[in-house]
Amino acid sequence: MSKTRPKHLDLRVIKFPLPSIVSGLHRISGALLGLSIPFVLYALSGTLSSGERFDAFRACVGSPVTKLLLLLVLWAFLHHACAGIRFLMMDIHKGVERETARLTAKIVMAVSLSLTVVIGVLVW
Repeated sequence: MSKTRPKHLDLRVIKFPLPSIVSGLHRISGALLGLSIPFVLYALSGTLSSGERFDAFRACVGSPVTKLLLLLVLWAFLHHACAGIRFLMMDIHKGVERETARLTAKIVMAVSLSLTVVIGVLVW
């Protein structure tokens, strides 16, 4: 019984199913949200401290690069919330069958991306 197994897994070549992609994006979005907390708190404290800092914040947010970063944080929040609801339902054994898990993964991706686009267009 001599099976040759790969010594190094090349993650770029492996085809992941959509539920595992949603799970990975859930982790990435959670890390992104955690890393963005200090910046959001700094911006909030600055906008509440004085009128000059609020004007500086408005000028910074007017930049297209900053808007894209805020859009990324918005997507992270929406995806993390939608996927979190999905995982909470799976924790109580609802939607753990293969087809249901694939369907809910598609729903999470569709809802989080469409909400990001809608809210992003409204805010931009």
